[in-house]
Amino acid sequence: MASNGQFPDLDGASVLITGGGSGIGAALTEGFLRQGARVAFIDIAEDESRQLCDRLQSELHRAPLFLHADLRDISALRKAAAQAAEANGAVTVLVNNAARDDRHAIEDVTPDYWDNNQAINLRPQFFAVQAVVPGMKAAGRGSIVNFTSISYMINNGEMPSYTAAKGGIVGLTKGLAGALGEFGIRVNAIAPGWVLTERQKELWVTDDGLEDFIGRQCLKRALREEDMVGPCLFLASEASSAITAQTLIVDGGYL
Repeated sequence: MASNGQFPDLDGASVLITGGGSGIGAALTEGFLRQGARVAFIDIAEDESRQLCDRLQSELHRAPLFLHADLRDISALRKAAAQAAEANGAVTVLVNNAARDDRHAIEDVTPDYWDNNQAINLRPQFFAVQAVVPGMKAAGRGSIVNFTSISYMINNGEMPSYTAAKGGIVGLTKGLAGALGEFGIRVNAIAPGWVLTERQKELWVTDDGLEDFIGRQCLKRALREEDMVGPCLFLASEASSAITAQTLIVDGGYL
């Protein structure tokens, strides 16, 4: 992992990451662990998550706390958040990263599909915040980082329910920032461009499509999971202490 500098206030901080077992989430888990934070992450994928924990234990002699839960189950989400606080102290950094960008045609979407999509991509972000806010209020501080996407900004027509959720995350971020600022809690969002995770490579990447996308970026290279770590550490740390209700676009200059 590339060096992202050190943020001293993250050393010892209690951090909770959703979807932290693979892709961007795994890079975030490792990034916060390298800062000295006490990291817990929630994920539904057991094998990948345990492999990540084993690797980090081997490399860093420290491992994050893996909490197995399906974020569509709000009671399971609440239980996992409570376990994170019990193990690591009150959560003062929450990273809402989990998402699933399945493609879908308008004519194929049923009410059940729509509800399930939103239950993965939007609803858990609010309820994860709800679960950790009492501890943040008691601590008198907190940073919440919600992951959205540039997909809804570039009129991507391949996944309308997903882009609706990602647009909703920006509205949620601003509303939460307005509600929680008086308690010293900041709420911001990160909007990645096309990050070439293993999932993206397996399902969506074609040579022509990738070449065209990178050609529209100012930076002429593919974005990696690690490119999201530095921006997230910055927004989580006191280095961004006067920043809230903002969306940081990390897309290599596509927009």
